[in-house]
Amino acid sequence: MRIVLVGPPGAGKGTQAAFLAKNLSIPHISTGDLFRANISQGTELGKQAKAYMDAGNLVPDEVTIGMAKDRMEQPDAERGFLLDGFPRNVAQAEALDAMLEAEGMQLDAVLDLEVPEDEVVKRIAGRRICRNDSAHVFHVTYSKPKTEGVCDICGGELYQREDDSEETVRKRLEVYHTQTEPIIDHYKGQGLVVTISALGKVSDVTERAMEALRGERAA
Repeated sequence: MRIVLVGPPGAGKGTQAAFLAKNLSIPHISTGDLFRANISQGTELGKQAKAYMDAGNLVPDEVTIGMAKDRMEQPDAERGFLLDGFPRNVAQAEALDAMLEAEGMQLDAVLDLEVPEDEVVKRIAGRRICRNDSAHVFHVTYSKPKTEGVCDICGGELYQREDDSEETVRKRLEVYHTQTEPIIDHYKGQGLVVTISALGKVSDVTERAMEALRGERAA
């Protein structure tokens, strides 16, 4: 299957992408991984991306599209892929459509993870990170430490990252609504969008998504 995964920040896209890709035996292709791989390998596209990033500028669509195209042409993606973070806007979606059409392929589904905005803010703004080890993550509602402000694992101080503040989260949501959400309408016109609720346990959301995708595959 060839799937695009979309949803607002805090919807759990990365977590669901990993589970879904494993269940479907297809590679999980994330924008973050593409950038890291190209930059670390010193590819021409990686060098271009790094130059823009070092200058504090956004990486142009054509560079991101080029990285995605190279990755989708790898042997492990012949049977399909799950795209996470790409396309990020309508221009990238149109470029993806053209790439697939040129290869005689098409998307099977665009999986839209739906989460109320207030829940997104609650999920992200409630995160607390250990100063000693950023892998130690807690939440003021969903995963409380035994002692407020103290990491259960190492005793380090827990803090809220600047990126996780409510103000920053709402700004990220504005960007999502302006730039990324329009791709849902783009793909609705092609009859590809499958919307599921991303509320509840991770395993429940995964099963919900698999059921929806099985329905698409059967259709």
